[in-house]
This record gives sequence, C-alpha cells and structure tokens, in this order.
Amino acid sequence: MKLLLDTHVILWSAAEPERLPMNVARELESESNDLWFSPISVWEILLLAEKKRIVLKPDPEKGIRNLIGSMPLREAVINQEVAILSRNIKLSHQDPADRFIAATSLVYDLKLVTADTRLIDAEELDTLPIHT
Repeated sequence: MKLLLDTHVILWSAAEPERLPMNVARELESESNDLWFSPISVWEILLLAEKKRIVLKPDPEKGIRNLIGSMPLREAVINQEVAILSRNIKLSHQDPADRFIAATSLVYDLKLVTADTRLIDAEELDTLPIHT
C-alpha cells in the first residue's frame, strides 16, 4: 500500500508513537508499504515551530531535515496537477494545507493516513483513519 502521512501523523510517529492506534502503527512499520510525505507538511511543521507549538532542534531548518530524514519517507512533489486539483477537490473547508495534501493523495494515488475528520469524511479521498 502507498500511504501519504498527514502532518500530525509525521509528528506523532516521531515524537508520540503511542498516539497511533495499533493497526495504523502496524501499517506504518510494514516493509510492504511505501510511506510518502507532502512538502506542505514540512511547511506546516515549520509554522508550528515558528509559533513555538513544537521545538525543532538544533534549529528549525536542521530539525525538519533530521525529522524527515530519520523516517523512510518518499517525497510527493507538488506539481501542476496537485495545484490545480487543490482548488477543485470537494472539501468542506478551504484550509490550503489540507487541500494540497488531499490533492497530493489523489494525484499520486496514495491512501491518506489522518485523524482529521474533515479529510476522513471527504468522499473523494481514500483514507486510513485514525480515530482519537
């Protein structure tokens, strides 16, 4: 399975793996699955660091590079198709990060791992939901 990790899933995997249900943790650890991330998640994590909601050490730039580099993740590049679909996807909200992540999952044919009910409830998306 090809899985796109939502931003919070990346953070939980690195810092709070106990927040992940057993079935999700098992899928993330399975060597038969490919794990992907969107560059938008990097942007969101850096915003959280700027707002002092998380700490990236030794500094935000090195911290995010270390975080992403420590995980077996492939980058789903934001391309023209992702940008166009981000505006056309049917979501109940206009959050730009969510729109890019949702569009990325569709363009790259990835199952989105998320706890965000607004994304879980989106009919177009294939999700591996995390119920918290």
